[in-house]
Amino acid sequence: MKRYNPLKAPASEEWLNMDETERLRLVEDYHHRVRAELPNVAAHAIFHVIVENQVALGDEMPVRRTIDRLMKEGIDRHEAIHAVGSVMSQHMWKLARRAPTALLHGDLNARYYAALEKLTVESWRQAYK
Repeated sequence: MKRYNPLKAPASEEWLNMDETERLRLVEDYHHRVRAELPNVAAHAIFHVIVENQVALGDEMPVRRTIDRLMKEGIDRHEAIHAVGSVMSQHMWKLARRAPTALLHGDLNARYYAALEKLTVESWRQAYK
């Protein structure tokens, strides 16, 4: 893959076969090309890459389904990645605040998956924009 474009899903196998640093470079390059004004392009790229990784895993996670549903609600794929990334970052923040022993019990992703199932364009705009 020579260029990343968040409006088009990368081929899953090709994406997953790339080194993580190459994925990050491609995402950062995209944001530089479009002159996106971001407080931290590297941090922004990390969230893009994590979401794209989850999309590429297919039905193992509800992320691809959530992206598709949000696009049907009227936002483009790039915005849908941001919406999912917002939910994911909130989930990670909550996990980081938990006691280490609490992380040993239960499915750590269950709340993330539930939040994705509830996510709508309207709820994302109200909560995160």
